[in-house]
Amino acid sequence: MTANQNTVQASPEQITYANILSYGAWGGIALMVITYLIYITGLLTPHIPLHEVPNYWGMSADQYLHEAEIGRGWGWALLLGKGDFLNFLGIAFLGILTIIGYLMLISAYIKKKDKAYTVIAVLEVLVLTLAASGFLGSGGH
Repeated sequence: MTANQNTVQASPEQITYANILSYGAWGGIALMVITYLIYITGLLTPHIPLHEVPNYWGMSADQYLHEAEIGRGWGWALLLGKGDFLNFLGIAFLGILTIIGYLMLISAYIKKKDKAYTVIAVLEVLVLTLAASGFLGSGGH
């Protein structure tokens, strides 16, 4: 056998999914860098001033959320106008990339009339969305 006979080629759907993850990851990293620069330059006032951050280090997560007046789960989203929470956008974007990738796969599998993979991709989106929602008491973030 030659080397070419043992090669496996990725399907167009796999390439699309990989490209979404690749470009999306770099986009998410760029977004985190931009929002971090906004934070450190002080363009947006932080929810917790930098000099007060050490006061929260020894606290449990529950105590921190209470003392800092931050909502549970997706409560951070209400604080996106604050410099120290704006950088969560990049992290959330990276977290949603898999769902975006699967949504693209769903349309591709529907076009191919591949019912089994369509169902698997739809179920994957539903499971990931439900897990991220916090409805199951898993934290939602």
